[in-house]
Amino acid sequence: MNGRVALITGSAKGLGKRTALTLADQGCNIVLNYVHSSMEAEELRVIIEQKGVQCIAIQADISELQQIERLLDQVNNKFGGADIIINNAGPFIRERRNFVEYTQTEIISLMQGNLIGAMLLDHMIIPSMRKKRWGRIIHLGFGHAGEARAWPHRAVYAAAKTGLVSFTKTLAVEEAPYGITVNMVCPGDIRGINKEKSIAEVEGIEDLETPNGRPGSGEDIARVIQYLCQEDSDFITGNIMDITGGLDPIRPWV
Repeated sequence: MNGRVALITGSAKGLGKRTALTLADQGCNIVLNYVHSSMEAEELRVIIEQKGVQCIAIQADISELQQIERLLDQVNNKFGGADIIINNAGPFIRERRNFVEYTQTEIISLMQGNLIGAMLLDHMIIPSMRKKRWGRIIHLGFGHAGEARAWPHRAVYAAAKTGLVSFTKTLAVEEAPYGITVNMVCPGDIRGINKEKSIAEVEGIEDLETPNGRPGSGEDIARVIQYLCQEDSDFITGNIMDITGGLDPIRPWV
């Protein structure tokens, strides 16, 4: 993937950071995106450039149309566009609540951050991908999102991500003739610093909630994204991939 340009939203920390490092190792030039984590983004930019690829870090809230436009203007000025879009950014409220307990502001924020922002970003970047007749779009969901089941206490987040499931499948069909693939990667319940760790770093750690017995890592997710972005992965599109270690976040195994 030498020379490909990968834009990863929400990539100063967590799964986005691990994905950025993984794609940089494959020769991709990287566009980091963050909202508040400017120090972490700058530190990561330096690390990525030491791998021999180009990297820029851009502050932008993906839920805001004007900020998405500003983000892409900077990407176009630096690289002439992006070949790979990883829609990783998205707000999540860990506190469990019934739907009526959410404020209207929280409902709008969750929908814009997890669904509408990704759709707007894709809408703006697809024309340049069509011209190149090549592109990779990856959306991030949650384990078993493709089944669109009820998820009590997560009503808004689940609605946004299951909406993204349908959008992923539709976009995959529409853009396939232009050499653009669209897939969704659905992580299990990977928490905290584990989002940035390698598989080797979490092996040997017991996790009684996950059927395979160990916690998930950032590498578990990033290696799948890397595979989907490769040149010869063009026959894989419209897929919703659960990377969960067998965990069902809605109906736990335990």
